[in-house]
Amino acid sequence: MAAIGNRGTVTEAAGFNPDADVQALRGAMKGTGTDEAAVIQVLAPRTIAQRQDIKEAYKLSVGKELAEDLSSELSGTFRSVVLGLLMLAPVYDAYELENAMKGAGTEEAALIDILASRSNDEMNTINAFYKKKHDKSLEDAVCGDTSGMFQRVLVSLLTAGRDESDKVDEAQAVLDAKDIYEAGEARWGTDEVKFLTVLCVRNRNHLLRVFEEYQKISGRDIEDSIKREMSGCLEDVFLAIVKCLRNKPAFFAERLYKSMKGMGTTDTILIRIMVARAEIDMLDIKAQFLKMYGKTLHSFIKGDTSGDYRNILLELCGGE
Repeated sequence: MAAIGNRGTVTEAAGFNPDADVQALRGAMKGTGTDEAAVIQVLAPRTIAQRQDIKEAYKLSVGKELAEDLSSELSGTFRSVVLGLLMLAPVYDAYELENAMKGAGTEEAALIDILASRSNDEMNTINAFYKKKHDKSLEDAVCGDTSGMFQRVLVSLLTAGRDESDKVDEAQAVLDAKDIYEAGEARWGTDEVKFLTVLCVRNRNHLLRVFEEYQKISGRDIEDSIKREMSGCLEDVFLAIVKCLRNKPAFFAERLYKSMKGMGTTDTILIRIMVARAEIDMLDIKAQFLKMYGKTLHSFIKGDTSGDYRNILLELCGGE
């Protein structure tokens, strides 16, 4: 029943009773129109595990899938959030990856956000769910939808082979920093494979040492060098890897900020992060957001969204 992380705004609801929640949801969908506030009240403050119990109890007492009934009752961005909340975390990730590659064009941001930030275990589970549903591997799907060096970085990430120990090899760190420097800043053109080999394979502690050494050798921060040496999706994915290694909540805070600042909102990014991180590290993301932008995530969401969509996001965000 426990939450999937311990820094989430969504925690286990006390006195949880799936049958009572099912009755509340049935009431919310009865007759003409839907009581969206009741849907929010039931689903937003429950953990993913608790929502699975609600789904099961609903199917038992109604003989239908809760997701199907809610899908036909709701619409737009609000529906996207609600349906996302009903999925297990790896199922939601696999679903988002599938959507990113559907039809013409690719939503590279989704591929980058998910693949650059998940652990080996998370990635292996996503791969398994994807394969089960589509009868083809996620790797095949990514290869059919992307190309070049960007594709190779994504394939390396979804192979889930990163060293996850916390061992730092000092001599190797110096060598790795030198290799990246010589593959980029020190030459005409860039040898991106060297970047891939170091950034997608080594463990976090080791890479933090590599970045320190790199600064000494080149006089630049690794992120600045990536921006100078690369462009487009390749630049985006390498920057995402570095940022996630340094401070994952700060990476998500920046993604949320960019999804809402200026004209219009990139709802796909906003929804994906709010749904996926609510139970894991939303408290840390909120703290980073305030530190980085001097405003609360709560106030940003409030000013940038409206209606039931705003209400459910604010519930996932927690208070100011």
